[in-house]
Amino acid sequence: MARYEHLPIYKKAMDLAVYIENMVKGFSRYHKYSIGSDLRDISREIVRLIISANSSEAKLQELVVLRNTIEQLKVTIQICKEVKAFKSFSSFQYAAEAAVLLSRQSEGWIKSVRGKATTP
Repeated sequence: MARYEHLPIYKKAMDLAVYIENMVKGFSRYHKYSIGSDLRDISREIVRLIISANSSEAKLQELVVLRNTIEQLKVTIQICKEVKAFKSFSSFQYAAEAAVLLSRQSEGWIKSVRGKATTP
């Protein structure tokens, strides 16, 4: 099994997952068990996908799934903002910026894998 703890994207995803776990505790009861649960599930899935992509032979396919899941997270964060689930704007801002950073890192990983695939 490939090591993944050293990956910057893994570290950022883990930080975001822990942040989301703690942030959702502050949601109202309704949001905590509906959209908060979705946020928690998606953030944990992103960490799992990073681990899977790192050790996969079919990295590109795994990374595309990772990219799509990060997009789901970004949309869910935006929905949380719209329904006023966040206690403060700063908590939304941190989550949104972290999700954008993950998206950029996943795109860079995809470009890196594509570059290695075309190199003879």
